[in-house]
Amino acid sequence: MCGSLHQRIQDYLSRRRICRTRLVTKDGRCNIEYGNIKYTKHLSYMADFWTTLVEIRWRFVLFFFIASFTLSWFIFGLIWYWIARDNGDLSWQSPPDNHGPCVDNVVGLTTAFLYSLETQTTIGYGGRALTPTCPGAVAVLIIQSLVGAIINCFMCGVILSKISLPKKRAKTITFSEMAVISPRNGALCLSIRVANLRKSLMIGSQVYGKLLRTTITAEGETIIMDQINIDFIVDAGKDNLFFVCPLTLYHTIDKSSPFFEMAVDTLHNQEFELVVFLDGTAESTSSACQVRTSFIPQEIMWGYNFLPIISRSKDSKYRVDFSNFSKVVPVATAHCAYCFHNIKGHHHFSKHGQDNPGFEVIDITDPPSVTKM
Repeated sequence: MCGSLHQRIQDYLSRRRICRTRLVTKDGRCNIEYGNIKYTKHLSYMADFWTTLVEIRWRFVLFFFIASFTLSWFIFGLIWYWIARDNGDLSWQSPPDNHGPCVDNVVGLTTAFLYSLETQTTIGYGGRALTPTCPGAVAVLIIQSLVGAIINCFMCGVILSKISLPKKRAKTITFSEMAVISPRNGALCLSIRVANLRKSLMIGSQVYGKLLRTTITAEGETIIMDQINIDFIVDAGKDNLFFVCPLTLYHTIDKSSPFFEMAVDTLHNQEFELVVFLDGTAESTSSACQVRTSFIPQEIMWGYNFLPIISRSKDSKYRVDFSNFSKVVPVATAHCAYCFHNIKGHHHFSKHGQDNPGFEVIDITDPPSVTKM
């Protein structure tokens, strides 16, 4: 019992350590901190205040939304109170019966605030109204109406922009939890599966990768996060993907690939991070978005292949079974890329795999876990 609990704690700490060390999380967030930034650099965020407001958290957007309206109502309420006081309209000033007020029924700070709120929101209950007695009050009314319109447009624009951020569209594009290495079409390939959970397409989709690792140059310089390009292709090529159903991305492990020197028994001892990018334009909103994920050596399985997830029924409908999206099955694979290209028949057989029910028949029913395309 104690041994099992100790093992669970060790596994949890190991996962925490991996999450802290990776640059890009599985959901695409960049795990990086900026330090020792000069104070003057922070002012650049205020210069680009629109982007700052769009990117901050929702709690701060709601705070600025409430504060901007409330503060403007209160400031103009003080102005209306000053106008009424200057004209002798307040109740404690005991105006005569034939006195002409600037604003009817504004006799104190509370009523001045209420008149400011009713003016800026165009409520107009009818109890308080501006009179032609004070020309300056007419100018204040015009200014407040314009300021209120500007605040309305600005805050509505911020909220609309934040709701329609391309990051939200990226949430409906998912990558497989693991990458696999197995033979395909006479080549040793690293494969990753990606799916679009919406029926609307991603126009002009492009996929590419970056391998991040620490390298030492010939001059002895240590480069942290050295970036190496990783090319991915699908059956139809690597540009302008027809992203209507889940796709499997392939990277050919040849002599030019950084994975060529790795083997099944040395892969998990390596220190690198494979970051995969998918760029495209949402068909419904025409907004460009980028989806990111990453794979560390412990998330790459040598000698496995993905299970099939696309089938076609007798009524000519295509179905995608997402229950098999990240499931894999062991396949005969060479021990290393060098063995694959130079030693014929040298294979490594994996004995550990997940249950693979597969698609044994072409006619399938409509279970709740199946998504119709």
